[in-house]
Amino acid sequence: MSVACLATPDADPDTAFLAEVRAFLAEALTPDLREAGRRTLGVHSDIAACKLWHQRLHRRGWIAPGWPTAHGGAGWTPRQRFLFDRECALNDAPVLFAGGIRSLGPLIIEMGTPLQRARYLPAILSGDDLWAQGFSEPGAGSDLARVATRAERVGEHYIVDGSKIWTTGAHLSNRMFALVRTQTGERPQQGLTFLLLDMASPGLTVSPIITIDGEHELNQVFFDQVSVPVANRIGEEGQGWAVAKRLMQLARSNNTPAALVRRVYQRARNAALASEDLEPGLMTRLITAEIELTAFEQTELNLLPGGRLRDGDATSPSVLKLIGSELHQRVAELAMEIAGTARNLALEPFRDEDGPLADGARATAKHFATRAASIYSGSSETQRNVIAQALSPTTR
Repeated sequence: MSVACLATPDADPDTAFLAEVRAFLAEALTPDLREAGRRTLGVHSDIAACKLWHQRLHRRGWIAPGWPTAHGGAGWTPRQRFLFDRECALNDAPVLFAGGIRSLGPLIIEMGTPLQRARYLPAILSGDDLWAQGFSEPGAGSDLARVATRAERVGEHYIVDGSKIWTTGAHLSNRMFALVRTQTGERPQQGLTFLLLDMASPGLTVSPIITIDGEHELNQVFFDQVSVPVANRIGEEGQGWAVAKRLMQLARSNNTPAALVRRVYQRARNAALASEDLEPGLMTRLITAEIELTAFEQTELNLLPGGRLRDGDATSPSVLKLIGSELHQRVAELAMEIAGTARNLALEPFRDEDGPLADGARATAKHFATRAASIYSGSSETQRNVIAQALSPTTR
C-alpha cells in the first residue's frame, strides 16, 4: 500500500517548502523524540518530549505556524501549516501540549488587550506558560451555556468559586483560561465572563481523573475564593459567551486535524504489514480508511482559509471536528483489531517495553483514548446541530 499523494495545482512552492521542512525534521527529530511521538496515546505526547520539541521549534521560529510574524509567528499560509503538520505526523514528531499555541494565543491576538498580548504571547511562544481549558463542569458539558462557576467582582479582582471537570493537562499547566458566571440573565448565554487564571493561585486545587486507558490526562479543578485580577478578563464582563464561541471555533478547526488521524493510521498500516496472517477483511478496511483519510485531508485543505470553499464559513470548524473525530475513532479501533491476539486490556506492564505485546497494549489504550474524541470540544451531536442550523432555509 502506498500513502496517497495530494494533488496540487502548483507543486513548485510546495516542493521548496517541503524540502526545508524535511531537512529540519531529519536533523531535529532524535530517535527518542520519534519514539515519544510513536507512543503518544492522548492529545499530547510525554510532557518532557513535548517541552524539548517545543524548544527546538521555537528556536527555529516555527512554534506558531499560524500566528502573524508581528506577534512572533511563522506567518505561514494555511496550506503550509497543513503540509508541516502532515510531515510531522509522517516522521513521528511529538504531539505538542499546544492549547496556548493553537487556540488561546490566536484569541489573545484577535481579542486581547495590548497589555495581555505583551504579557502572555511571549511566554506561550517560549513554552514557559502551558495553558489548560476551564470550560466543562459537572453540570455543563456539551451545554456549555449552563456554566455555574461564579465570579463576583470585588474592586479590581474577581473572586471565583466552583469547579471545572475533564480539564486536560491541568496538572501540567501553570495557567488556565476559564468561562465563569458573573451574572444571571434571561438566557443562560448571558452573564458569562472569560478569565485568565494562575494555577498557583491560593484556593485552586487539582484532582486527577484516571481514564479507561489508564492515563492521567484529565482532572477536576476546584476554586475556593480564588482571586483573579480584572485585567485578566478577555472581552467585556458578561460577554464571555462570544469570546468562548470564538475560541471554540479556533479549537475545533485544529484539535483533530488530518495529521493526527494519519498518526494512528500509520500504526495500523505498520501492524498490518508486519502481520503474517491478517484477516482479508481487515486489509479491506485499512484500504478504505486510507481513502477516507485522503478525502479528509483534501476536505481540510478546501475548508481552510484560502481554500476552494468560501472563507469565513462558521460551519467549517464543526465540519472538520465532526469528520476528524469520528474517523480518528474508526481508525484507532481498526488498529486495535489488526493487533489481533497481541492486544491487551492493560498497558501498564508493557509501558516501557517493545514488541508485539507492547504494541497491542498501546493499540488498545489508543482505542480507549479516542472514545472521548467525539465528545470534547463539542460532541458530534452538537457539531451536527451547528451544521444543520447553518443549512436550514430559515437561518440562511
